[in-house]
Amino acid sequence: MLVLDGLCAGYHGLQILHELDLRVDAGEIVALVGGNGAGKTTTLRAISGVVKPSAGAITFRGQRADGVRTAELVRRGLVQVPEERALFGPLTVDENLRMGAWTQKGDTVASTLSEVFDLFPILAERRRQAAETLSGGQQQMLAIGRALMARPALLMLDEPSTGLSPKLTWAVLDAVKTIRDRGVAVLLVEQNAAQALRLADRAYVLESGSCVLSGPGPELAEDDRVRAAYLGL
Repeated sequence: MLVLDGLCAGYHGLQILHELDLRVDAGEIVALVGGNGAGKTTTLRAISGVVKPSAGAITFRGQRADGVRTAELVRRGLVQVPEERALFGPLTVDENLRMGAWTQKGDTVASTLSEVFDLFPILAERRRQAAETLSGGQQQMLAIGRALMARPALLMLDEPSTGLSPKLTWAVLDAVKTIRDRGVAVLLVEQNAAQALRLADRAYVLESGSCVLSGPGPELAEDDRVRAAYLGL
């Protein structure tokens, strides 16, 4: 579904990603783990068109995606939930969700809204409440729900557990599994490497913008090098 081939990218003349190869297949969760500054967020931004690659290629659903505008990528089914969530604070939960459905028409919006409320029942209870008055966990659920309103084929999540309690973190990550089970592939950047690796079907470990390890997530969680470098074990 998604293939990165020799991707190089960065900011203001500083190269962050160095010939990165990566793939996400349909129906799987792929995790990106690594320390601060490893290039995880830059990878997501390059895929979503926010950062322009300097070399390499990005292919999504059989079509070249590098150089394509972000809005067009969303129409194609590639949607990102940024780390800062970027909700419309004064708007209600319902209004935020419907803003996410700008690529959809007619009955699709109503059916997708029902699916989001089924995944996150608290959003249905708070649908008339302003987004800025929600708790941190509820705001993260809303950000994910708004992205799902675009009916993505691939959902990219950047640090969805940031600022959440352990209980809410598990609730959000359990929802990620459900999203995968509903047929949406997921590319996950997560600060809690242990949880991310155990959740993921496959994972990549980044260091200084390059992939140093890859494989099934649970196997990497037991790898001594990963345990020592990222899991504190």
